[in-house]
Amino acid sequence: MMAIKERMSGNEAVAYAIKQINPDVMPAFPITPSTEIPQMVSTYIANGEIDTEFIPVESEHSAMSASIGSEAAGARTLTATSSAGLALMWEELLLAASNRMPIALALVNRTLSGPININCDHTDGMGARDTGWIQIYAENNQEVYDNFLQAYRIAEHKDVRLPIMICQDGFITSHAVENIELMEDAPVKDFVGEYCPEEYLLNPGKPVSVGPYSISNYVMEGRKNQLIALENAKQVILDVADEFAAISGRQYGLFETYKTEDADYIMLLIGSAAGTAKEAVDELREQGKKVGVLKLRVFRPFPAEELAEALKNCKAAAILDRCESYNGNGGPLGAEVTAGLYRKKIYIETVNYIYGLGGRDFTVEEAKDVFVQLEDSIENGTSVEQYQYIGLRKQEA
Repeated sequence: MMAIKERMSGNEAVAYAIKQINPDVMPAFPITPSTEIPQMVSTYIANGEIDTEFIPVESEHSAMSASIGSEAAGARTLTATSSAGLALMWEELLLAASNRMPIALALVNRTLSGPININCDHTDGMGARDTGWIQIYAENNQEVYDNFLQAYRIAEHKDVRLPIMICQDGFITSHAVENIELMEDAPVKDFVGEYCPEEYLLNPGKPVSVGPYSISNYVMEGRKNQLIALENAKQVILDVADEFAAISGRQYGLFETYKTEDADYIMLLIGSAAGTAKEAVDELREQGKKVGVLKLRVFRPFPAEELAEALKNCKAAAILDRCESYNGNGGPLGAEVTAGLYRKKIYIETVNYIYGLGGRDFTVEEAKDVFVQLEDSIENGTSVEQYQYIGLRKQEA
């Protein structure tokens, strides 16, 4: 199979993946920095390149409501949003998951106000982390394209049937143009396949009720079934990744390790900043420092045991969050990773850092400084502030 070499922004890459998949329905409402995705898809539709039904709605709440309706009717459905748009969908996100609707959502991560800001951090995705959706994050444009091609195969699997968010960093990847390898249309269509739900509203031979009132006798069992589906998704994600690797040559997992095999100090983080961290690792390796990066790809289902196993042999780990949890103890990634380590009885030193809020730059030098702090704490016993902001301007007294 021939790879198509192209230059695209992350938003263009997602829109192109949508064109190749040709889903049935796309309800959407524009919000920066995801606006280009429905804009490009509607252009493909207007030009007759795909026959997706585009539904303009009056808000993101309506976009997810319409998505649930069309998915319940048996149509392969997607939408795209960012930031406050995802927040406005909040009520419907939980309904999509509890009704077991395998909707795909292209989330272009942007901070939630306030203060008002349109740049990248992970406040929106992390705010929705407990809604029952699968969440997969991308480091670069290639990954977000590849992740979206795998999305429906994961979400629609009979052992899963849950909605999925395919996430990328707003402006950093969504608008930056990079070299990318696209796949040809035919292999994509063969890989993704047709959507053939077992139960749907428009099946006259088998009437079903979707989203009925659930009395107390059923709610816990419903939630447990969602949890089982999320746990099942872990293996499905790996199986789909193997199939995708066979046709693309690009292999994915629950996370990616970079020079961690012999690393004494590991930085764990999500998204585009992993590229910065890898650059820092390369420079420090040249100085003889044993450092590495662990880039988390799948945040839900959370691979706690697998992460603990990957970190167990290092002396210390820096866990970086691109959002604030306001719990006074760190960010969501920091909390979940340390809980996973504790439950596996792996007692390595960890330090949780907050970085990049509201689009603030995260530099190679700052990444190197984190590794220096970790080494200093282990080798010299220097006390390191457990919960700190990277690149914070000095506060005046």
